[in-house]
Amino acid sequence: MPHVITQACCGDASCVYACPVNCIHPTPDEPDFGIAEMLYIDPATCVDCGACVSACPVGAITPGHRLSETAARFADVNAGHYPDSAPGDARFPVRQEWRLPMAPISKPKRLRGAAPDELRIAIVGSGPSAMYAADELLKHTQVTVTVFERLSEPFGLARFGVAPDHESTRTVTNLFDEIARDPNLEIRLNTEVGRDISLDELRRTHHAVLWAGGAPTDRPLQLPGVDLDGVQSATSVVGWYNGHPDFRYSAPDLDTERAVVIGNGNVALDVARIFTADPDRLAPTTIDRTALAALRGSAIREVVVVARRGPEHAAFTLPELIGLADGPARVWVDPAELVDVDASDVADTTIAAKIALLAEISQRPKPDEPFIRLSFGYTPQEICGDARATGVRFVRTGTDEELVIPAGLVLSAIGYRGRPVPGLPFDEATGTVANVAGRIVDGAEPLAGLYVTGWIKRGPSGFIGTNKTDSGETVRKLLADAEAGALPRPGGAPVAV
Repeated sequence: MPHVITQACCGDASCVYACPVNCIHPTPDEPDFGIAEMLYIDPATCVDCGACVSACPVGAITPGHRLSETAARFADVNAGHYPDSAPGDARFPVRQEWRLPMAPISKPKRLRGAAPDELRIAIVGSGPSAMYAADELLKHTQVTVTVFERLSEPFGLARFGVAPDHESTRTVTNLFDEIARDPNLEIRLNTEVGRDISLDELRRTHHAVLWAGGAPTDRPLQLPGVDLDGVQSATSVVGWYNGHPDFRYSAPDLDTERAVVIGNGNVALDVARIFTADPDRLAPTTIDRTALAALRGSAIREVVVVARRGPEHAAFTLPELIGLADGPARVWVDPAELVDVDASDVADTTIAAKIALLAEISQRPKPDEPFIRLSFGYTPQEICGDARATGVRFVRTGTDEELVIPAGLVLSAIGYRGRPVPGLPFDEATGTVANVAGRIVDGAEPLAGLYVTGWIKRGPSGFIGTNKTDSGETVRKLLADAEAGALPRPGGAPVAV
């Protein structure tokens, strides 16, 4: 029985290169790779060799006959991505360059051309994009990498952004631990660039600086009442229950029966799921102990996740919805909010599968409290209240029909945004450091020795593993510049911090 990719898929694509028959798509060479919600195994082509299982860093691939009850739906999800496939399908030719050794094995090699005998690289940040970049750089014998991380623990959102009950996704940090063991890599924790060491010092003492600082702020919710007590960002709540030191004082007020989350991406679903989960089920996870104690005393009975547009535009991914629908969470959708959409009218298989699953959920009995309600087609107008929030006023999108949902806690979950980096050109429109394929530019001119990767390069899109492809692009530019002799020469030894 063919193998199946499940909810834990991080988009790393190591499985693509490990597969000997090219049955996993989209590949990094295909145009929809950057927007795919997960990777998919073609059941008609898979030969059950198991190479992909060893390559996957998060344990997301399982033989079909071993799927758990909660993951069984993923067999149809994978097959549904290939409705007309057959063995030897010409749409997916087996290309020789894809027949690579099982990832992540590679042979060290030396840079050629004008590359120096020792190439010193500084990476700012230690999240997934930084660690994938370090991995690519360290495949070359004369490269040494120093990673500068302002927090006391490394790996960024892989450690502090993944929900504690998504334990399989968190195992990607095992891969980063393995990368960190390289003798040519040093990670300096509790070291903030701009406070403990300047960007100019890094440029002076390294051949190149690679900025991988992520998108650490939220897109602002611009509504009347947003400054009331009881209103905060969903990402601050994620940081709170994950023990992020920046959010230790961001505990939400859980002494209310209803919370409203504005926005319906994966972060919104994560927060709603944690708020309504049985604390005893969370206890064995890595959840912050102070947060767990607060959740045990929570008064929340309902979390309403509200989207401005209809279910066909839902921002959450299909794997996340499947995990919500088939897992221990209690979730409900009002059937009245789905009357204008039909999965059979939608050509995109992923969107159609979301609509069909939402319709299935809407036919279930309204669950016991505490539960999650997914709501669609309401545009927020204002957060009601005097000193603190008492609810949110919405209008039915495209109409004048008003609805007020009473709530003592309102969370904004409308996305991340990068913030300006002192000393680097910033594009306010996109919230990114100005760059061309990873080379930082000022206007049209590349800034010698300065590179960028991750969300601060491309914007907050994709998943943990998407950063592997993104970082690979930047590293290729950096190494090409090294071999061309285009990198500055360091003016001295690295500064002690």
